[in-house]
Amino acid sequence: MNKHLIATAILGASLALSGCAEEPSQQTSQQQHLQPIDVAQVIIKPVQNWHTFTTRLEAPEEVALMPRVAGVIDHIAFKEGDNVKQGDLLFKLDARPYAAVVTSLEAQVQSAKAALSQAQSEAKRAVRLTQRKAISTEQAESRTSMLHQREAQLAALKAQLVSAKLDLEFTDIRSPIDGVISLANITKGNNVLAGQTVLTSIVSNQTMYAYFDVDERTWNSAFNDVTANDKQQVVMQKVGQRAFAHIGYIDFIDNQINAATGTLRVRARFDENEALRAGSFARIKLAASDVTEQVIVPDRAIGTDLKNRFVLTVGDNNILEYKLVTVGERYGRFRTITSGLKTGDVIAVNGPARVGPGMPIAPNQITLDTEGVAFTLSPTAQHILMAKK
Repeated sequence: MNKHLIATAILGASLALSGCAEEPSQQTSQQQHLQPIDVAQVIIKPVQNWHTFTTRLEAPEEVALMPRVAGVIDHIAFKEGDNVKQGDLLFKLDARPYAAVVTSLEAQVQSAKAALSQAQSEAKRAVRLTQRKAISTEQAESRTSMLHQREAQLAALKAQLVSAKLDLEFTDIRSPIDGVISLANITKGNNVLAGQTVLTSIVSNQTMYAYFDVDERTWNSAFNDVTANDKQQVVMQKVGQRAFAHIGYIDFIDNQINAATGTLRVRARFDENEALRAGSFARIKLAASDVTEQVIVPDRAIGTDLKNRFVLTVGDNNILEYKLVTVGERYGRFRTITSGLKTGDVIAVNGPARVGPGMPIAPNQITLDTEGVAFTLSPTAQHILMAKK
């Protein structure tokens, strides 16, 4: 009987020890299966609201080049698509007919000068003879009248000679502006008409304008105090680019609201290089003048639940919690949260990609890197803004 009691006691003690050993083992196993998730504390930064407008770039100077005199093209002096400077020779017309006219008029001017010299001598002689009463007053007045006619004839011929020399000069067709030249529409040997034949086109390329229309409500609420003298900065994105890499400023604001559309015409100026082309489609971003502090989170941290936006925050015991949020503007890979989060909140950086609310996690604390992202646009800002996807 005693042997059985001893065996039972030993078995009970063994089971008790086994149970004590399994409890921490199960806890360790559960911890090992927790999902490791990157978490970070939300950022608080001063931001400006951005307004986006579409536009097409325009060159401040654009010329449809036409000849000022008629003639036959003798020579083309440019390479299509090249940069040209004001005064560069582009086309040369056959100048011989105009040179002949100049030579003829120069001879006529010399003849008129000789006739004028004779008329001046006769007029002087008439004055002396009149004083001695050797000729009549009528004859003297006739010689004076002839002098005036010779002077007028010489002046007219000189004016014709100036015009002829201009026509001769215009046979050399030069660039009126700096810019990029297009194709030659008319080739060597063809006849062109003055003021009618378009030889080619030239557009300036060192500065570009971007006109866009701002609705009256937006302008009054966000930009009412902006003037052209402020040189309010804007950033621009060309088609096919992800970055708003081109920085310009407002240099013109129209003097009235368009009553038909309820918009205000505004122009941005970009003083850059040859990377911008007239006619390009572009998007303009203009920052509101007011700067406010907002909660900033990575855009990928925001999830969508039907019509709602939410963020997963880390609560007690590292359990994820569902937080309904209202999102604001996007700045590169970050977005503002206008309501739902506060200073000190810790969020799941990658959002609900692999986890959900109520799930315990193994948090991996990281720091959000906002370097290179512009949240405000100051007069000296040179940041590159990433486009919205």
